[in-house]
Amino acid sequence: MLGNFLIGLREGLEAVLIVVLLIAYLTKTDRRNLFPRIWAGVAFAVIVSLGFGALLTFGPRGLTFQAQEIIGGGLSIIAAGLVTWMIFWMAGASKTLNQDLKNQVDKAATGSAWGLVMVGALSVGREGLETTLFIWAAARSTGETWRPLLGAVLGLIGAIAIGLLLHRGIVKIQLSKFFTWTGALLVVVAAGVFSYGVHDLQEAAVLPGIHALAYDFSAAIPPSGWLGTVLQGVFNFIPATPWLAAIAWWAYLVPVMFFYLRKTASPPRAAKTRAAAAS
Repeated sequence: MLGNFLIGLREGLEAVLIVVLLIAYLTKTDRRNLFPRIWAGVAFAVIVSLGFGALLTFGPRGLTFQAQEIIGGGLSIIAAGLVTWMIFWMAGASKTLNQDLKNQVDKAATGSAWGLVMVGALSVGREGLETTLFIWAAARSTGETWRPLLGAVLGLIGAIAIGLLLHRGIVKIQLSKFFTWTGALLVVVAAGVFSYGVHDLQEAAVLPGIHALAYDFSAAIPPSGWLGTVLQGVFNFIPATPWLAAIAWWAYLVPVMFFYLRKTASPPRAAKTRAAAAS
């Protein structure tokens, strides 16, 4: 539940910030009459994301166990890949996101009425589809239905509340640090989703070694106990983990975390240019 809360909070805040920036720019340029187009695009993105979630939840039902595990494992690996791309994209795009959105608004406002609808739909829809797939993969790995969903909904509500407070100027937070730390936590969560996807493919007999265990903590950490539930819900921890799934976890976590921390620790290119010019 905590992992899905984090996903909902971070991804929801990214989408909310995009909407806040769009609304703020339209307000500043005295184009409030274009608000309905932005909201229409946002509503379309939300509907598509909910439909995608329903398809993921109810689509595989009725298939064989092997087919469900193949679909679930494949989508879990795709979800880990998408959230990895999103984390790195946000780390680089956050510095120019505001100006990029302004350019899109200016270009769309002079075109057809559907232009701004597409800006709102694509800006929010990308985050919505990624979030839906990642939450579904994380929820599927825990074997629960309502708790992961509740965590994600609470995270989204928190993101909307923060966005409203930021829009009104009531609170100010260092978004760069917020996205840096939550991004690092999401790398750990994504490593668990990736590992669980490999485990699903092993259960479907697509990959070998389901019975070759790297470790088995089932006796010390029962899967049905509170500690096992928390570890599985946050990090997709599997008490009895095959070697291939364990290797997949480390093979994802170490290089992705290394390159992510190096990217977020490096100073912006403009700062490097100014420093070089000064020297």
